[in-house]
Amino acid sequence: MMNEAWSEKQFIEQLRAVGERRYHDKHPYHIRMHEGRLSPAQLRAWIANRFYYQTNIPVKDALILAKLPSREERRRWIQRIIDHDGHEGGEGGIEAWIRLGEAAGMPRTDMLSGRLVLPAVRFAVDAYVNFCRLQPWPEAVASSLTELFAPSLVSRRIGVFQELYPWIKPDGLAYFRSRLHQAPRDADHGLELVLRACATRSEQECAVAALSFKCDVLWSLLDALQLAYPDEPAAMADITAGCKKEPV
Repeated sequence: MMNEAWSEKQFIEQLRAVGERRYHDKHPYHIRMHEGRLSPAQLRAWIANRFYYQTNIPVKDALILAKLPSREERRRWIQRIIDHDGHEGGEGGIEAWIRLGEAAGMPRTDMLSGRLVLPAVRFAVDAYVNFCRLQPWPEAVASSLTELFAPSLVSRRIGVFQELYPWIKPDGLAYFRSRLHQAPRDADHGLELVLRACATRSEQECAVAALSFKCDVLWSLLDALQLAYPDEPAAMADITAGCKKEPV
């Protein structure tokens, strides 16, 4: 006998349970960041490598956009691309992340060149983009539901950076402030789409698996950073070279 579909409440609980188990705020590298225990070089490494993920967000969103079944949903989804790519006369999230790097002492050219992006980070992010390209749109949308867990984390991160990393210029935190209202809006829309599209137990389980995959992608980024940038100073020479020194 086939498993019955979860109720809406049960389905949402299953999705949220993924974040409780595996969202990247539980990764040791991320915990150290929020405890103020990353060196400037290690924090710059996180900013530089996360930038590769940031630049691919509008790419994956464009792939999802092309598959959505109605113009009404496409009109809502396209705002995500505008949020990151920006528009004429308006800065987007990608530019805001570059400014975060600059506020942390990294030249813009280093951010844009991608020279600091680790191979494992590139592989994981590319796998996520390909997932959104190849999988049915409900699963691709479900993979974006890490936004359910993001707002409270971003709010904490602003305070952490201000208090524990005061050498980062305050104007570099604009990206995080913008996400305080963008992420809840996006999460509500994404969840609405997934709840409507996934009517059978099989479809629901595929959505949960897609969200778990996305959490694995974000976790893999931090695995790569933890391996490449341990506490030994010699391992961090490349990320420090060419960067402005932070105030003592």
